[in-house]
Amino acid sequence: MASSLILHKRINTTVSKAKELRKYVEPLITKAKDDTTHSRRTVFSYLQNKEAVGTLFREVAAKIGDRPGGYTRILKTGNRLGDKAEMCMMELVDFNEILLGTGETKKAKTTRRSGSRKKSTAAAEGTTDAPAAESAPEAKAEAAPKKKAAAKKKKDDSEGDKKED
Repeated sequence: MASSLILHKRINTTVSKAKELRKYVEPLITKAKDDTTHSRRTVFSYLQNKEAVGTLFREVAAKIGDRPGGYTRILKTGNRLGDKAEMCMMELVDFNEILLGTGETKKAKTTRRSGSRKKSTAAAEGTTDAPAAESAPEAKAEAAPKKKAAAKKKKDDSEGDKKED
């Protein structure tokens, strides 16, 4: 189970197995911080899996290098249907992109509505609103291609009517 946790970064198991696995895995992760031949051989004697040892020393130790402890997290998921055993998901702490927020998130669309009332009162006072002044050239630049496209479509429609006659 320890090598599966290291390779997959997350496993589903019972709570009691997860608590015992935590006692077994966390000292190995602590040993992986010091990348020496002796520590690699010590960890290999526990895991007996070359791929897991390589992953532990390359990926896992690099991410948890400055963490003082607490490398695993146990999240309870409910009871198993067959025997009502308490189930959980055990994961390595620094590898959960959802909780860390490093995964791709949708950026909120930032639009600013400027009402005509604000513009008219600013013009009457003789002052201009700086953000409104910045957005005006952008609005003109966006409106120009739309006007050209509409004019072209209208022209095409009128030529199509003439050809049909």
